Amino acid sequence: MSIEKVHVEHCKGINGLDKVVLREVRSISAEVYLYGAHVTSWKNEYGEELLFVSNKAIFKPPKAIRGGIPICFPQFSNHGSLDPHGFARNRVWNIDSDPPPFPTSSSSKAFVDLILKPSEDDLKIWPHSFEFRLRVTLGPGGDLMLTSRIRNTNTDGKPFTFTFAYHTYFSVSDISEVRVEGLETLDYLDNLQNKERFTEQGDALTFESEVDKIYLSTPTKIAILDHEKKRTFVIRKDGLPDAVVWNPWDKRAKAIVDLGDDEYKHMLCVEAAAVEKPITLKPGEEWRGRQELSTVSSSYCSGQLDPRRVLGS
Repeated sequence: MSIEKVHVEHCKGINGLDKVVLREVRSISAEVYLYGAHVTSWKNEYGEELLFVSNKAIFKPPKAIRGGIPICFPQFSNHGSLDPHGFARNRVWNIDSDPPPFPTSSSSKAFVDLILKPSEDDLKIWPHSFEFRLRVTLGPGGDLMLTSRIRNTNTDGKPFTFTFAYHTYFSVSDISEVRVEGLETLDYLDNLQNKERFTEQGDALTFESEVDKIYLSTPTKIAILDHEKKRTFVIRKDGLPDAVVWNPWDKRAKAIVDLGDDEYKHMLCVEAAAVEKPITLKPGEEWRGRQELSTVSSSYCSGQLDPRRVLGS
């Protein structure tokens, strides 16, 4: 078996859907379904699953997969005339065997390049020609990187505009024990209050009820501290100024068909996004948006998790 096959394996997943398994040293792995270019698994060196996927997730087109990292394009949520979150997450992508040069500092061999182009049906609902290239990379240290490159390939001279998010579902021990650092004092749009604008008052985000907020002009680094697991997720992002934070809580969770009633306790969505100021591309122009996920062991300070070491690193 060649070294390449150790790092990248093409196989069948749930319901016979095609997927790619990325592997690194020890037990580090990630899985990407071609349906939706959807990352459904990210495991650390101990084989622990770091992403949340619902036990009720429906791995069957045209339903999007509940959990993992859905890609919201060309529309985030209901910010436009398309179905919520656009169509990229419920289309079958192709392996991109010959992508354009990809400047990267990573030496990882565990990566896959995927590409999506609009079908005739897509052009009927969103009349713009595009190429969406996604590279999913699993680093030797266990970090997971998603880099999107979206190019306007219209031949009619027309620009197009879109919103975007990596709708990442993190697996957490208990949502009540989780805090998010890096978004304090920022303005946000509250989707539970007609997208009204507020300013975050707390010194960290904690959770005791439904949350659906779009934080604006956010830093390039955000930390999710899981008290019980003594684990901190670090999100680093580029080209994505906003950050969406979502948890449906108990009442809303019961109304979501493909989510278990109590599963909200073990998930938190923190999403690198571009929502408030949509991105416009002229023909031939390309946009790039990158998200890098990693974990570190949380340190303690006076009985509290100490994010300073994480956010300052």
